[in-house]
Amino acid sequence: MSSGLGLDGKMIPRRVKRIFDQREEQRGDAHGSLARLVWRDQTLDVRVDNISSSGAMLVCDEIPNIGEKVTLEFNERSAAAGDVCWVRDGRIGIYFAAPLE
Repeated sequence: MSSGLGLDGKMIPRRVKRIFDQREEQRGDAHGSLARLVWRDQTLDVRVDNISSSGAMLVCDEIPNIGEKVTLEFNERSAAAGDVCWVRDGRIGIYFAAPLE
C-alpha cells in the first residue's frame, strides 16, 4: 500500500533546507509574477518565485496541505493542474500533473 510519500521528492515534507539540488531541470526565476491558486473551491492570489516545466515554488498567505490537488492559473499561459509536494515558511512547491509547454 502506497501512502503517496516516496523517496523521489514529489511528496516529502521539507523540514531541512536542501543541501544540494536534486531537481532534474533548472527552475527559471519568475520575478515574482502573479498567478491564482485554486483548491477546495477557493481561489487565492499567489506570487510565483520560480517555475519549470514540472513544477513551481509559490509564496502565498494561505497554505494548502501537502498532497492536495491544486490548479495554478496564469495570465499568460494555460492553467496547470498539480499536487502540493512541500510546504515551508509561507512557500509551497507544486509538482505539475503534466509538463508545462
